[in-house]
Amino acid sequence: MKKTITPFYDPLLSYEDNYEQGPFGDFAHSPKTVIEVTKPSHFLNLSVNLPFGIPAGPLLNANYVKAALAYGFDLCVYKTVRTKAHKSHPLPNVLSIHPKGQLSHQVDTVLADRNYQSPISITNSFGVPSFDPDVWQEDLADAVNAAKKGQYVIGSFQGTPGNEATIEKDYALAARLVAQTNAPILEANLSCPNEGVHKLLCFDFDKVERVAKEIKNAVPDKPLFLKLAYFASDNDVMPLLKKLHGVVDGFSTINTLSARPVDKNGDPALGHDRPAGGVCGDAIRWAGIEMVKRLARLRNELASDFAIIGVGGVSSAQHYQQYIDAGANAVMSATGAMWDPNLAFEIKKNIIK
Repeated sequence: MKKTITPFYDPLLSYEDNYEQGPFGDFAHSPKTVIEVTKPSHFLNLSVNLPFGIPAGPLLNANYVKAALAYGFDLCVYKTVRTKAHKSHPLPNVLSIHPKGQLSHQVDTVLADRNYQSPISITNSFGVPSFDPDVWQEDLADAVNAAKKGQYVIGSFQGTPGNEATIEKDYALAARLVAQTNAPILEANLSCPNEGVHKLLCFDFDKVERVAKEIKNAVPDKPLFLKLAYFASDNDVMPLLKKLHGVVDGFSTINTLSARPVDKNGDPALGHDRPAGGVCGDAIRWAGIEMVKRLARLRNELASDFAIIGVGGVSSAQHYQQYIDAGANAVMSATGAMWDPNLAFEIKKNIIK
């Protein structure tokens, strides 16, 4: 890194300690300078200062969301919640990874350690933890109310097998609970990497269609985004888009690419019970941009108007613009934002000029 920066999520602490004690670094303090946007953009039918923010993952609670909003991230996704409490994986949850060249989508084996350096890529392994709704609903409502003019908090949620009669019913219940917080936009997470690269819900098109329709029946008046993984070709994802035509309002992509992180001895860096983990950051930007281009191309082919949120490896104004040029309606950064609290201001400064 050019200089030592404390990330707003501390990789050395557990998820629970980060929840209670964070955010850290500059996010623990008010920004020294603020970049004002005089000509807002549009995202869906909303006026947004700049369609840039932080995706589901690092914004654990209202304290994190409030800090992100103060630092100019105008689209903030509250970390994915469930209908019942679900514990986090134990440490380690975040490690730096060092791929040899470009990370592929074939579950590469990569070196992982605590040497966080630029350009930064990390593996994360949490298992989508969640508190009970009686905890997160009040906190999410607090985060939603903190948004200023031109800013929006998105509610991310995930269904859990066994919580309801079917996974579709549990997604719908989660959607209703999130909607009760007045979150203006819903995002259903269909691509948790901890479930295994070949077991992701987003690859089961019939089930995705049922889930999406169940959610829309439960909450018909909120825009609905689906969080997708990487699809390697147009033919791979086109059947899904056809099934969801007119059902959902947009797609957020990508989540992560799966890899096998190992330590210097070749042992699983996350532990033998977790041989794989999701990778985000610089190493997956190629895949994020490729997916946005693919969705934008197929959107035109289908004469559809769904919105696209581009995610993956954004750490500069140039990266933001690459996603916009690829066809994204909004862009988000997790890893880049964690290690650069002023990223949104930097992008706004460059975009405004």
